[in-house]
Amino acid sequence: MTDDNGDTSEYDPQEPTPPEREPPYRQTAPQSTFTGSQVGIGLIVTLVGVAVTFGVPLLLG
Repeated sequence: MTDDNGDTSEYDPQEPTPPEREPPYRQTAPQSTFTGSQVGIGLIVTLVGVAVTFGVPLLLG
């Protein structure tokens, strides 16, 4: 397998024989920790969204 730079790689998914070593670990959806301020901002955004979703129709109705 050749990449754009012309380098060859040991791992080829089309090759039936496995490579001598495992392919590099790929993390597609990392879950990182949240800080307290990020949680607070998310809570405020949620409360504003709920207030707009339910408050505006109640005020207009």
